[in-house]
Amino acid sequence: MPTRIRIYGKEAVFSEGCWTCDDDVLQAMLQALVDPRSVRTPEGERSHALYAAGRYGGLVLLEHGWVKADMPAPEITMEDIVGKRSEDRAKAGWLSWMKRKK
Repeated sequence: MPTRIRIYGKEAVFSEGCWTCDDDVLQAMLQALVDPRSVRTPEGERSHALYAAGRYGGLVLLEHGWVKADMPAPEITMEDIVGKRSEDRAKAGWLSWMKRKK
């Protein structure tokens, strides 16, 4: 089932793993987000269209009208890269050498 979204005032339709749109630049941006593994089912297509609309701050056409898409959760967080900080390290700043040692 095709899913219709609206981004930057342009409408795009996602169906069978491909985006169709009048604007070539928007179509290229949306096509770059397509994950071929997630579009095998109608529910997967709908969730991908919601993700794409949320990623670019767009609207999604649902049964009851146009709805603003929620921003997706970040794929990479700083904790994934740096790791969790310990309590001692969290309080350290650029003047940490002035702090009295226990």
